[in-house]
Amino acid sequence: MIEINLDVILAIRRMSSSELAEKIGITQANLSVLKTGKARAIRFSTLESICRELNCQPGDILKYTPEE
Repeated sequence: MIEINLDVILAIRRMSSSELAEKIGITQANLSVLKTGKARAIRFSTLESICRELNCQPGDILKYTPEE
């Protein structure tokens, strides 16, 4: 299972979801789908934009947890 920790990084960077969505050029709805873990995929270009704006690594946002 892949966990999305975007909320944590946003809180650390003191940035709102709407601000991030605007900076990376996606809708708030699409960012919300990603944040809630309902996304089935993410484009590398989107992940790159998120990491650039939040000054983080993909591993800061995505975490793999084996299912039991």
